Amino acid sequence: MPDIARIQKELQAAGIDGWLLFDFHNRDRIAYQVLGLDFGKFTSRRWFYWIPAHGEPAKLCSKVESTKLDPLPGGKRLYRSWKDLHAGLQAMMGGARTVAMQYSPSCNIPYVSIVDGGTIDMIRALGYEVVSSAGLVQTFQAVLDDAAYRSHLAAGERIQRIKDEAFALVGSELRAGRTLTQYDVQQFIIRRFGEEGLDCKGEYPIVGTNEHPADPHFEPTPANARPIRKGDTLLIDLWAKLAEPGAIFYDITWCGFVGSDPPRKYVEIFNVVRDARNAALEFIRARYAAGQKLFGWEVDDACREVVERAGYGEFFVHRTGHSIGEEVHGNGVNIDNLETKDERELVPGICFSIEPGIYLVGEMAVRSEIDVFITPDGKVEVAGAMQHDLVLIDVP
Repeated sequence: MPDIARIQKELQAAGIDGWLLFDFHNRDRIAYQVLGLDFGKFTSRRWFYWIPAHGEPAKLCSKVESTKLDPLPGGKRLYRSWKDLHAGLQAMMGGARTVAMQYSPSCNIPYVSIVDGGTIDMIRALGYEVVSSAGLVQTFQAVLDDAAYRSHLAAGERIQRIKDEAFALVGSELRAGRTLTQYDVQQFIIRRFGEEGLDCKGEYPIVGTNEHPADPHFEPTPANARPIRKGDTLLIDLWAKLAEPGAIFYDITWCGFVGSDPPRKYVEIFNVVRDARNAALEFIRARYAAGQKLFGWEVDDACREVVERAGYGEFFVHRTGHSIGEEVHGNGVNIDNLETKDERELVPGICFSIEPGIYLVGEMAVRSEIDVFITPDGKVEVAGAMQHDLVLIDVP
């Protein structure tokens, strides 16, 4: 059941008259999650659920699926025709002016831009101003409680250990003269996830050498994998969460070199990426220490400026970081002013990655990823070890 009182408190704080949740043909998973409904149950007709800033919620359902919202509190109206639907919406929302929906102006935050344009047109034509629910979605889907954050830390301890084991495996196998491919290392990590009670939800780790991780989402397979050799650059990106309900993902990327004398360019771009990551982290800490608000797009700018100043801006091809929750890419603020302009605030209780990268197609790539959590009292914490220097793998 949704916490109506808490939702209304947030609506009042935001100065929004109500939140209109809507679905048709199972389009909006967020609406089901907020309301505690079963997303897997087929929906063939439109439904609307209105949570006003003050007063009792209300339901509007088709006569064909009249019981769809029965588990929720509030009075119910039924419609048969589209004219009934329009009249029902106006009766339900009454004199409200601003109506939050899963919408983002100019699609700046596409992760919550779910309601179709025609439905937005309909609500506006009825006389209401549609505003974005992005802040509400973050509050109810991305702000972690203590138990959730502890699950993140517990996963992190195991994943950091598995990461160290994966780099060590490369060294031990090569020193023993045995062949080891990127795919072999990936499968080792997946096996260790299972042994440690971790779940990556079928999205498998990235293990790439040399030019392969210049594709940021490179996936090793039996077909494309090749032996790891002395002199290779190596990137490992791994993520998982405890295999239990409500657990929060942990997601990191580390880079290494198979040998003791990495190429000068590899060292250079690693240092740039590391410094950009650190600049973003310090920017967040400084803002919080000063008691100032900050937003996802601003942190992206602080990070990206370091890479651009070093002359590698065009090779930093993705956002600086993403929200982390029960899904590895959560529904909170992203650290982004490239792919989107994320105007959501970094508020206490959110978890997100900082992961700048430089991708030189046909040559090599570096990414350094950490997980950051803002505590309820405004402290900015990094969960687990941060990479400061390249991992050097001792091989003869």
